[in-house]
Amino acid sequence: MIAEFRLPDLGEGLTEAEVVTWLVAPGDPVTLNQTLAEVETAKAVVELPSPYEGTVTTLHAEAGETIAVGAPLIAFDVEGEEETPSRPAESGEKAQPNLVGYGAAPASAGRPARRARRVAGTSPAIDTTVLEAAPHDATPSLAVEAVIERPRSTPPVRAHAKRLGIDLVLVAAEIGDRLITRRDVDDYAERIGSRSTSTSDVPSAAPSDHSVLSGPAAVGERETRIPIRGVRKHTAAAMVQSAFTAPHVTVFHTVDVTATMDLLAGFRDDRSLSEHRIGPLAVVAKAVCLALGRTPGLNSRWDEAAGEIVQHHYVDLGIAAATDRGLIVPMIRDAERLTLIGLADAVKSLAEVARAGKTSPAELAGGTFSISNIGVFGVDAGTPILPPGQSGILAIGAVRRQPWEYRGEIALRQLMTLSLSFDHRLVDGAEGARFLKDVADILQEPGRAMLLT
Repeated sequence: MIAEFRLPDLGEGLTEAEVVTWLVAPGDPVTLNQTLAEVETAKAVVELPSPYEGTVTTLHAEAGETIAVGAPLIAFDVEGEEETPSRPAESGEKAQPNLVGYGAAPASAGRPARRARRVAGTSPAIDTTVLEAAPHDATPSLAVEAVIERPRSTPPVRAHAKRLGIDLVLVAAEIGDRLITRRDVDDYAERIGSRSTSTSDVPSAAPSDHSVLSGPAAVGERETRIPIRGVRKHTAAAMVQSAFTAPHVTVFHTVDVTATMDLLAGFRDDRSLSEHRIGPLAVVAKAVCLALGRTPGLNSRWDEAAGEIVQHHYVDLGIAAATDRGLIVPMIRDAERLTLIGLADAVKSLAEVARAGKTSPAELAGGTFSISNIGVFGVDAGTPILPPGQSGILAIGAVRRQPWEYRGEIALRQLMTLSLSFDHRLVDGAEGARFLKDVADILQEPGRAMLLT
C-alpha cells in the first residue's frame, strides 16, 4: 500500500519547516527510524526518522522548500492493503507508527473540517478565466455565488500572494483541495503575467563600477535578495520583542585578567588536563554562576500575565554561538552544579554541535542567563540584547595587552571589558553593578572564587 508521511509537529509551537536536504530518493528502500531528511525550523536543524519500512515513492517537497506542519512530506510503498481516506484502520489492524517526538497519533485520518465561505463564481467548478478578467477587489460582486472552502495556506504564503496581488481563491481553484505553497503562487502569477519583478532581476542598463558585486552575485546585479527564514527569522522576531518589551540598561567594566590568563596557561601545561580545553569563556561562565547566587534578580523572569517575578534557583546558562545559519543560544542545563572542567567541556560540546548545525530545539529552549563572547571577533565591548524571558546577558570582549596601573606603577597587563545588559524592571543599577564587580573580582583574582562558594 502507499503510506503518506506528513511533516510532524516538531515542538515549541512551530508551524512550518524548510527542507534542508533529502537523504533518500524515490526508489530507495528505507527501514524504520532511518533518517529521511534534515529540516530547518525557526530554531534548529532536525533529522526526521522514517515511521515506515518500505520503498520511497514520492518526495512532496524539494530541498529549500518551506512546508507547513501536517502537509505531505514523503510517500512510501509498504506492505499491506491500500489505505483510502474513506477506509480508516479498523480495530485490530496495524496502526501507523507513532515515533518519539512526533506528538500524539491523530484520532482520525481525515483533516478537520473548515468553515466554508462564499466567493464569486459561475459554478462550484470556478471559471478562473472569468474571475481573472475582473479586478480582484470586484470579484465578490459578481452575481452568481459558489461555495468553496477557505484556501489552505500558511501566513508566509498569504503574505507573498498579497505582495503579488494574487487571490488565493483563484489559485485553490486550479490546484484543488491541498495546501497552497509559495511555488503554486509563483506559478500562477507567472501564468497570468502578474509577477512583480524586483530590481535584483533586472541588470542595470549601464552598470557603473559600483554596480559590480564581488562574490556569488552576477556581474551587473545591484542587489541580492535573501529570504528571511529559519534561525535568522526567529532571532529577528525575538530580538525585536525583547528590545521593545524589556527596558534595557547596559553597564561596562574593564578588568585586569592577567591572573586568570596565567592560570589558564598553567592548565594548558598540565598533562592531566590535556583532554579539556579550559579557556576564558569557561572561567567567565563559572564566575557568572557564582555571582548569580548573590544577585538573584539577574537570574529571574518577569511574568507579565501572572503579575509575578519568578526567581530561578538554578542556572540554565545560554552561550551565544554564531553559525552559518545565524545566531543561536544553546543552553548548559544546571550550570551552577558543574565544575570549571565540566563547564569547559560543555562549552566545547555546544560549540561543536552548533557549528555542525545539529543543535536540537530542546537545547535552545528556556535559559535563565546568557553569555556572548564577542571577543572572538576582536571586539572590545557592546550592548547585547536580552534573550526573551531573561533578565541579564553578559558580553565578554577581547583580551588585550595594554598599559595599566598595577601596584602603583604602569605595566603591560591583559585587560578585558565586560558589558552587562539587564532588565531594569527586575534589576536596579546597584544590583547590576554588584554582579558585574563580583564577576570582575573573580577574573582579576581567581582565588576570590573560594569566597563565593
